[in-house]
Amino acid sequence: MFCILTTVNLLLPHGLGLYTVSSTYGDTIIMPCRLDVPQNLMFGKWKYEKPDGSPVFIAFRSSTKKSVQYDDVPEYKDRLSLSENYTLSISNARISDEKRFVCMLVTEDNVFEAPTIVKVFKQPSKPEIVSKAPFLETEQLKKLGDCISKDSYPEGNITWYRSGRVLQPLEGVVDIVFKKEMDPVTQLYTMTSSLEYKTTKADIQMPFTCSVTYYGPSGQKTVYSEQAVFDIYYPTEQVTLQVLPPRSAIKEGDNITLKCLGNGNPPPEEFFFYLPGQPEGIRSSNTYTLTDVRRNATGDYRCSLTDKKSMIASTTITVHYLDLSLNPSGEVTKQIGDALPVSCTISASRNATVVWMKDNTRLKSSPSFSSLQYQDAGNYVCETALQEVEGLKKRESLTLIVEGKPQIRMTKIIDPRGLSKTVICHVEGFPKPAIQWTITGSGSVINQTEESPYINGKYYSKIIISPEENVTLTCTAENQLERTVNSLNVSAISIPEHDEADVISDENREKVNDQAKLIVGIVVGLLLAALVAGVVYWLYMKKS
Repeated sequence: MFCILTTVNLLLPHGLGLYTVSSTYGDTIIMPCRLDVPQNLMFGKWKYEKPDGSPVFIAFRSSTKKSVQYDDVPEYKDRLSLSENYTLSISNARISDEKRFVCMLVTEDNVFEAPTIVKVFKQPSKPEIVSKAPFLETEQLKKLGDCISKDSYPEGNITWYRSGRVLQPLEGVVDIVFKKEMDPVTQLYTMTSSLEYKTTKADIQMPFTCSVTYYGPSGQKTVYSEQAVFDIYYPTEQVTLQVLPPRSAIKEGDNITLKCLGNGNPPPEEFFFYLPGQPEGIRSSNTYTLTDVRRNATGDYRCSLTDKKSMIASTTITVHYLDLSLNPSGEVTKQIGDALPVSCTISASRNATVVWMKDNTRLKSSPSFSSLQYQDAGNYVCETALQEVEGLKKRESLTLIVEGKPQIRMTKIIDPRGLSKTVICHVEGFPKPAIQWTITGSGSVINQTEESPYINGKYYSKIIISPEENVTLTCTAENQLERTVNSLNVSAISIPEHDEADVISDENREKVNDQAKLIVGIVVGLLLAALVAGVVYWLYMKKS
């Protein structure tokens, strides 16, 4: 160790005042010597001063040997570094490093000193709101929570905010208690601020925050906590009654749920429900369900709190209904030409629309039958609905069957080339009559099975023949009601005749046969007369 003689003067260079070095906790403190190195320098030393002013030497560097020696000071063991220009570095800055350090340059006849003040700063942790109240009640002063920020140096200051605005202490409304604690080992501060607050409904969903303001190497800074929103309890002031599920109209058969709600927090859990015509309430949770409602459920419904029956809510429920009666309905069988009155009667809670359909085709008006025809047969549906009530529809059907005995009409068509003749048997009747053909006479039948579709109780069957002599065709139509027979005479293809499109009925069948015989007799008579005339003319010419 080197000693400094008491006869040597201690000099503080002109212009060198107190110099401050600011460092962050845990960083390296760098203190330049701030002295010009004299030419006759012997060595340089660093010391710090205790609170009582006594020096503690910590580092030595010779100007000739360039060696560095560090004094045995436990708190600076392995933390010091002294450079050639006598700059002192202290690693891992601590709060205890806040001292007055002095750089000393020693010559044979003088000692030069340059003091440096060290300041250490530690940024506090981000503030956090802890011990938060599970809920706050209106008009009651209650602890909201604690705002805590740890490991600060120097100590910081905590501020509370409501929706971004600073909360100031106010008797009976805002009460703030601040305290700080220092860790004896690290010398770091922990700050705690407790807030008691009298809440109102205006605080619903309002965010509360806190901040810590502290000083660092670059000045004052502020760090904010996360927002905290508290559940606000307040009494019920109004009840409402809902009908679930929400719908524009209720119809018979629906299930509906009455839901009573109070605007308090927490909401009330029990209510009285009052049904139409029942003066006594039914105690239930906040819902009451009605299943498969009928039209007699229409009326006023109410609910109230169990402890405040005067606080009541009401609603009117209308259960819509729709009745349909079709007369006759189901399957009805009538005879052709019969009359059939049909009525579709509607009873509903509102005006209902009525639609008639026949075989899936909409009718312009209600069906009315004064004389039934085959085309009137079919499936009729009367359908009604309430347009304002979704799903409220009714329908009934009538399956009308029109029966009739077979009726026959026969026609004949001549091939223009004279090679064939077509005979058609037109049949009406229901159930569908079966058609059979028989032929009397000779001639080839070209087609005997061609039939038309059966539509509205009508269809036809036709055959094409080439008769070599006069023939008679018979058409037989038969269903479950009756068997009908009709015949038609057809001349040989060598005898010219016209198409016949008239009806050949059972009454004039014999007349047709007589007319055919008459025609044949006339033709034979004309042939005999021509033969006699020819013979007379030949005899005359022979005599001449």
